[in-house]
Amino acid sequence: MEDVMIDKDESKMDIENTDGDILASRWGRLGASLIDCLTIIPITLPLMYFTGGFDDISEGIEPSLFYTLAISLVGVALFLLIHGKFLVRDGQTLGKKALNIKIVTVAGQHADVTTLAKRYGFSWLIPLIPVIGPIINMVNILFIFTKSKRCLHDHVGETKVINSN
Repeated sequence: MEDVMIDKDESKMDIENTDGDILASRWGRLGASLIDCLTIIPITLPLMYFTGGFDDISEGIEPSLFYTLAISLVGVALFLLIHGKFLVRDGQTLGKKALNIKIVTVAGQHADVTTLAKRYGFSWLIPLIPVIGPIINMVNILFIFTKSKRCLHDHVGETKVINSN
């Protein structure tokens, strides 16, 4: 019986920080990320279609670095147009807003533009590094399974994602 109590206490420590914030669930973070992707896909997919991006892919030809960078920049610009105001004001994208979670500093404070730029800059730029970028990006994502539920981009930006009230 005593062992069960210890396990319950440990799981409680998993979701609650010393500052009283309750960390967002991994599923909540994934859901928010998927919603955010769905806001950009309706624009980027037709753009790729009309610029011939799918032609090369269907023929097994890897898109050029220039094309990849151009589409990535368009994606970042769209992300900032759609989510930027909410991120700066509330620490939330539309997906995070829909799932009642938000980005704050590790100290639990509102994340400023510099903090958000570090956080998102890491997750946008790392995958673009040839060969090793996708590997680092996979490690970035897998860090969500640590006890702190913080991806590498959270560590770089010194942020965490919590439930918003």
